[in-house]
Amino acid sequence: MSAKSWYIWGCFPFQLGLSSVATLTHLAPLSIFADVVDLAAMGVVIVKDVFLMMENRPEVRAFGGLSVFFYGMGVAVYAFEGIGMVLPLESETKERETFGKILGFSMGLISVIYGAFGVLGYFAFGNDTQDIITANLGPGFISLLVQLGLCVNLLFTFPLMMNPVYEIVERRFRGGRYSLWLRWLSVMLVTLVALTVPNFADFLSLVGSSVCCGLGFVLPALFHLLVFKEEMNWKGWTIDAGIVSLGLVLAVSGTWYALMEIFAIKA
Repeated sequence: MSAKSWYIWGCFPFQLGLSSVATLTHLAPLSIFADVVDLAAMGVVIVKDVFLMMENRPEVRAFGGLSVFFYGMGVAVYAFEGIGMVLPLESETKERETFGKILGFSMGLISVIYGAFGVLGYFAFGNDTQDIITANLGPGFISLLVQLGLCVNLLFTFPLMMNPVYEIVERRFRGGRYSLWLRWLSVMLVTLVALTVPNFADFLSLVGSSVCCGLGFVLPALFHLLVFKEEMNWKGWTIDAGIVSLGLVLAVSGTWYALMEIFAIKA
């Protein structure tokens, strides 16, 4: 077995246990701990990127071509995979009237952090930037702590991100009732997918382009257009149609370039 297989199967029992928790409220302490660890790890990477950028000043390009643009957009739009958590989180919120403001502030802060994380990483390493930025940090104690922190975040937030999947599967096959075996089966299927993914960045771009563009751009604007079409003026129609068109262009182009990268690796 490869090291990747050992790591994934080593996490498998813990994910089964965490996924057995029926409500998101009980997972809140683990989520807060994971977010704190993740922010600390990202802060260390950003600070190190700034020092390396000032020291090395590698050559960077503002635009790398259409293929790189659509491929990168697919990776960026993958962040919309968390949109399925909005309704479950709102249902668990004690004061729902404040949820919209908290959500907006959180998304704005996360966007700034993610943007700084990506831009500073490229400014620090240029064209040598790896798919996962921790690979650029090299060996050492700090690099090990950063990778450990990011792994801890993924370990504890996996059941949170899978919660919408559990709700849909249980609603479909168990009438909305809690089902332990369906949750464990879902974890098994995700584990098998993780074992077969050849390149993480290509997988992000493929899922982001083929699925998340629909979730983030096409479906919300299309639903808004269908529900409020009698009340909207031509400006509203134009905005919704433009968002749908943008989502379709990003989805088709990003999926195409992501598949080209995947098949190029296999070739």
